[in-house]
Amino acid sequence: MLYPTSDDVRRRRLIVAGVALVLLLLAVTAYAVLVHRAHSSKVVAPKHEDAGLGDTRNPSLPVTELADLRPTSDPETFIRKVATALFEWDTTTIVSRTDHIEQLVAVADPTGESTPGLVSDLDNYLPTQDAWVELAKYETRQWLTVESMSTPSKWAEAQAQAGDELLPGTTALTIHGTRHRSGIWEGEPVASQHDVAFTVFIVCGPAYPECHLLRLSMLDKPLE
Repeated sequence: MLYPTSDDVRRRRLIVAGVALVLLLLAVTAYAVLVHRAHSSKVVAPKHEDAGLGDTRNPSLPVTELADLRPTSDPETFIRKVATALFEWDTTTIVSRTDHIEQLVAVADPTGESTPGLVSDLDNYLPTQDAWVELAKYETRQWLTVESMSTPSKWAEAQAQAGDELLPGTTALTIHGTRHRSGIWEGEPVASQHDVAFTVFIVCGPAYPECHLLRLSMLDKPLE
């Protein structure tokens, strides 16, 4: 009987080690390929690019709360933010009607003097609670396309009549735009649009370093 020499044992160990290394490299390579394919096959949900809305939410991600309106000292920028927030709502989320009111009241007059009137204004713009529940059955969402912003022709007259009652930096701009709605009716997507006009009253500098919302005109009855 022939017994393996030390050289044979060493050779066999080297062969086994080599085979093990090759198998390890193959496993690592296969894992890397699978990971790459998994990343490549991910579906990216389309983004909504509605003009004037800037809605880039991923519909696969549930909306649980409204983002705060970023403070700004520029009247036109602030009014555009307010107008967008005023009309943008989605009954398919868990965000409530009250959440939308609170979002805008959060940027109201710091003194609180105009807040009760503002809350009443917002009630007239948003669907009632019963209507909200009904609209949710049809997965209704709404947004606004701002077409133009302009100073009402009678604003100077209103300022003169108010005199010292208006804080420095009080401004009014009238919005003309299109209100969009979409939803599901009998299993089919439906959509509608409607021209709207309204005036937003705000106060900025020098009274405050940032703009604040005072009141809203009645919908489709802007200050001329």
